[in-house]
Amino acid sequence: MTVPPAPGPSSRALVPTRLGWDAAVIAVVGLTLALAWLADPPQPAGGLLLLAGIGLLVGAYLGFFRLWRPVPAARAEAGGTAGAQPEWAPRMWGFVAAAAVALTLACAASPNGAFLQALAYPVLWTLAVRVRDAVIGCVVIGLAVCVGMLISTGSLVAASASGLVSLGFAIAMGLWISRIAEYGDERAALVDELVAAQETVRALSAAQGASAERERLARDIHDTLAQTLAGLVLLSERAAAQARRGEPADAAATMDTVERTAREALAEAREIVARTAAVPADATLGQALQRLAERFRVETGLVVHIDGTEALPTLDPETQVVLLRCAQEALANVRKHAAARRARLELSSDAAQIVLTVADDGQGFDPAASRHGFGLDGMRERVALSGGTFEVVAAPGEGTRVTVRLPLRERAAEVDA
Repeated sequence: MTVPPAPGPSSRALVPTRLGWDAAVIAVVGLTLALAWLADPPQPAGGLLLLAGIGLLVGAYLGFFRLWRPVPAARAEAGGTAGAQPEWAPRMWGFVAAAAVALTLACAASPNGAFLQALAYPVLWTLAVRVRDAVIGCVVIGLAVCVGMLISTGSLVAASASGLVSLGFAIAMGLWISRIAEYGDERAALVDELVAAQETVRALSAAQGASAERERLARDIHDTLAQTLAGLVLLSERAAAQARRGEPADAAATMDTVERTAREALAEAREIVARTAAVPADATLGQALQRLAERFRVETGLVVHIDGTEALPTLDPETQVVLLRCAQEALANVRKHAAARRARLELSSDAAQIVLTVADDGQGFDPAASRHGFGLDGMRERVALSGGTFEVVAAPGEGTRVTVRLPLRERAAEVDA
């Protein structure tokens, strides 16, 4: 049985404590003395010989097992498992030699001295570094018992039976317990690997969560601040052009719109920082969309129609955020790419879902063609994360229609009830 200098948890579980070993030594020695003197009292010379054998075995236990001084830490670290051989191999073989002599003396003095095997074999298996060494040590001790029993009984059959039966039992038990210890070490190693894997998964989950949070913030910034700032640029350019043309009243009105839009951008930035639902402080989603459409009309001069905002079901904040951001992004795309004259925003719902449609009469595009930008992909991902579907229908010269379908959440349905 391989017993390293610093056994793992499973190995420790199979090795008794020092007090346990001491109690076992006292019990075995006491039982041997009691049987020897009560069942078949030896002659004075035999009694001294038995005491000498017991004393030698106890001394081997103390010297090679109980009180052995460990090697310095630096030497143990340098040697590792292989470095344990110079320390543990001499301990085992020294104990085997002393135990063989002790059992020979004890068994020669009295057949009851064979009970000392109950101490010799467990100590041997505990000290052994390799299974092969333990088996060889058991054979040496078994032969010593046979020799001692042959001297005390004069019967080769009795001596062989006593020594060989105990030897076979000791080897079988040692191999079985050794396998249990190895299995425990394997389980401990698997547990360590599992803990390491869990730490890796935890780290990967944290990294994935951080990445998802960055993507969410990127979408929020793109759908709110970026679009608002783009509108501010257009309004500022218009105000500058009006001022150059000598239209102070129109320029002042445009600058009022710039101020109002900038304040909204500031409010949106604060909401993003606070990680709250970035829905404007309107009573309903319909009012928020009305404000969005009005601002879009002022910034672009396009005609924007809104339908279906009067009889909407009660929506949870997340659904409102997704619908509003998709409307913002869709109208921003109309402003930047469509060259449209009109846009239409429509909301509808049934018992299972709410639908947002944003359509324009602009120049359209080919959805299958490669494109640059974050807008459509950002909307598609935002809708998918909310469990909905996103659809774009467009063709060159025929305008564009964006449709967002989101499920009505249970909480919203409960509020309606």
